[in-house]
Amino acid sequence: MKNKRALILLLIANIISGIAQGISMLAIPWFFAREGQLDVFIWFFIATNLIGLFWVPYAGSLIDKYSRKNVFLFTNLISGIILGTVCFVGFRQGDLGLNMVAVVFILTFMNYSIHYPNLYAFVQEITDQKYYGKITSILEIQGQATNIVAGAFAVLLLEGSKDGSIEILGFKLNIFEVFESWKIHEIFLIDCLTYFTAFGVISMITFVAIGERKEESAGLLDRLKTGLVFLNKNRTTFLFGVVSYFIFVTVLIEGFYLGAAYVSKHLEAAGDVYASSDIAYAFGAMISGIFIRTVFRRINIPLGIIILSLITSGLFFVLYMTNSQTIFYYMLFVLGVTNAGSRIMRITYLFNNIPNQVFGRAASIFNICNIMIRISLLLLFSMAFFDQGNNVIYAVLTLSVFLLSTVIILALNYKKFDLNIY
Repeated sequence: MKNKRALILLLIANIISGIAQGISMLAIPWFFAREGQLDVFIWFFIATNLIGLFWVPYAGSLIDKYSRKNVFLFTNLISGIILGTVCFVGFRQGDLGLNMVAVVFILTFMNYSIHYPNLYAFVQEITDQKYYGKITSILEIQGQATNIVAGAFAVLLLEGSKDGSIEILGFKLNIFEVFESWKIHEIFLIDCLTYFTAFGVISMITFVAIGERKEESAGLLDRLKTGLVFLNKNRTTFLFGVVSYFIFVTVLIEGFYLGAAYVSKHLEAAGDVYASSDIAYAFGAMISGIFIRTVFRRINIPLGIIILSLITSGLFFVLYMTNSQTIFYYMLFVLGVTNAGSRIMRITYLFNNIPNQVFGRAASIFNICNIMIRISLLLLFSMAFFDQGNNVIYAVLTLSVFLLSTVIILALNYKKFDLNIY
C-alpha cells in the first residue's frame, strides 16, 4: 500500500488528540447537568451550530484549497493555544465559569467540523481506490477504540473514586487508589497538551498524492459555487449525502445533550452512567468497524443505510419505553453499531461518487444541511416542556420518528442510487 507510513502517522495523531477531546466533550455536558444548567447549555449548543453555518463552508473551501497536512497543523496549533489560554484562566482563578466552558465546547465543535472532512479528504488523496472500504473501516475502529479509552478516563475524572474503585457499565472495578474528581480546567489541560503532541506527529508526515487535485486560485464564493454546481449536477449523490447523515444527527444530539438529560432526569443516575454509555457506544462502533463490511457484503450501500436507519429508529423507541440503566447501555451499544456502520457506508459511497478535487466542499455542504436539521431539532427540544420532569423521553421519541423519514426517503428514491457499491 502506498503512503503506508503517512497513514500510520495520521492515525497516531488522531488517537492522541481523540482521547483528550473525547474526555472533554463528555465532561462539558455533564458539567452543565451537574450544575443544573442543561437548559442554558442547549442554547450554547444551538449557538455553536449557528456559528457552524458560516464556519463549515469556509472550512470546506480551505480543505480543498490548501495542503490537508497544513490544515491539520494549523488547526492543532490554534486549538492548543486557545485551550491553553482557557486552562491558564482556570488555574489562576481556581475554577471556570459556564461561559469559559462553553468557549471550549464551541472551539472543539468547530475543530470537529474541519478535522473530520479534512481527515477523509486527506485519506482519499493518499489512498488507492481499492482500499477505500478498508481504510474507512480502520478509521472507524481506531476512532471508537479511542472513545473507549476516553470514556473510561472520563468515568475516573468526572466522578473520582472514594473507595479505590470505579463503576463502568454497571461493573465495579478496583483501581486501588482514592482520589477526588478533577475540575473541568484540569481535564482541559490534558486536551491542550495533546493538540501540541498531534502537531508534532503530523509535521513528520510525508506522502505522494494519489487522488487527482490541482491548485485553485478562485475566491471563497467561487470555490463554494464549484461544490454546489457539482452536487446540483449529481442530485442523487446530494440526496444520499444528506439523508444518510440522519443517524449521525441523532447521535450528536444524544451524545452532546439528550444523553446527559436522559441520565440525570429520567434514569436519575450519576456521571459514571453517562460516561459508561459512551463506552458502550464506542464498543458497538468498534465492532461495527470490524464486521460491518462482512455482514453487509452482499447488500448494497443504500439498502444498508435503510436497514441501519430502521434499527436506530427502533432503539430510540425502546429508550422512550424503558427506564433501565442496563437497557440504556445495550441501546447505546446498538447505536454505536448503526452509526459507525452508516458512516463507513456513507464515506465509501461518497468516495466513489465525488472527485477529490471537490470533496471538501461537497462534505461542507452536507454538513450545512446536517447543522440546519440539528438546529431545528434543538430549537424544538429547547421548549420548556422537554426540560420538565423526565419529559426528555419525548425528545427521544421524536428522534425515533425522525429516523423513519430516512427510511421513507431512501426507499422512495432507492432505484436512483448507485446500487453497485458494497
